[in-house]
Amino acid sequence: TASNPAGITVECIGDVPQPDISVVTDAADNCSTPVVAFVGDSSDGLSCPETITRTYRITDDCGNFIDVVQMIIVEDTIAPIVLTDLSDINVNCDNIPDPPTLQFDDCSTVQIIGDNPQITNTFDGTDNDYEITWTWDFEDACGNPGQATQTVYVTTINTINLISDDRCYEDGTIDLFDYFNGTDYSGTWIVVSGNTTLDNEFFDPSNVELGDYIFSYTVADNGCLDTTEVTITINDDCIVLDCGRQDVVISKAVTPNGDQWNEYFEVTGIEACGFVIDVKIFNRWGAMIYESSNYQNNWNGTASRASVGNADKVPNGTYYYILTLKNSGLKPFNGHIYVGTK
Repeated sequence: TASNPAGITVECIGDVPQPDISVVTDAADNCSTPVVAFVGDSSDGLSCPETITRTYRITDDCGNFIDVVQMIIVEDTIAPIVLTDLSDINVNCDNIPDPPTLQFDDCSTVQIIGDNPQITNTFDGTDNDYEITWTWDFEDACGNPGQATQTVYVTTINTINLISDDRCYEDGTIDLFDYFNGTDYSGTWIVVSGNTTLDNEFFDPSNVELGDYIFSYTVADNGCLDTTEVTITINDDCIVLDCGRQDVVISKAVTPNGDQWNEYFEVTGIEACGFVIDVKIFNRWGAMIYESSNYQNNWNGTASRASVGNADKVPNGTYYYILTLKNSGLKPFNGHIYVGTK
């Protein structure tokens, strides 16, 4: 005789123990000591749960036997456990990794439900740092649900491209996208500096004061920012006034003695004409002692190519100049100038 061994319940098929005849604890016979042997396992073919019938046979010395069975229930009731490291990540915006592929410790196949993963991104198109959250919903073959998340903390980088340009106020309307080296035109140009307004990307310099105007355009670039900052200097260089030889006033003497009179060799009367002054000064032997291709009325007798007089000044005397007003259409001016440096 013998009783059926106590049944057991396990989570996974891998948890089913090996056959063990010691689970038959009360085998007995009137004439001899019976022998217990494992016969086999039989599954009902179902899942969640699966029932396995394990049979043991008890036999006496005369070959008489009885079979007893142990019922083993395989029932997965625990949600899948994620093995993948989902620790928080800190990265710059140009080094955001791809979401990982989840690995599970589970008795059965795990299925991801919905997007793999679901993505929440707080990036708002500004230079604020932001977060990306990856969320996975899943369940195993027995319907046990689970969820996992990972957070990526992102530091924003704004790459700034600086561009400068000089434009005349009569050049006409300026399309700021002419300075943009990109393909995303969905953003908005803004005025950073300067008293003006924009018509979308168009800047009209015809009604603004001369000076610098700064405009900025920022677009998102794969989670980072890319900014084009344009500084446009508005001038009136394109305006050529009707200036003639009669307007040009040239110094006749230079006496740099600190009395504020005739301190410099000056060319005046054409300040509003937009001309660039080219000047050359020679001594009486024809040696050039000074030259400038963009003269700023700042020569006071300093020696550069001649005999040095008092305190690095040219000696007292009469000198000869040739003066050209570039882009004026006027013939060069020439004449004599007296320099008194003592």
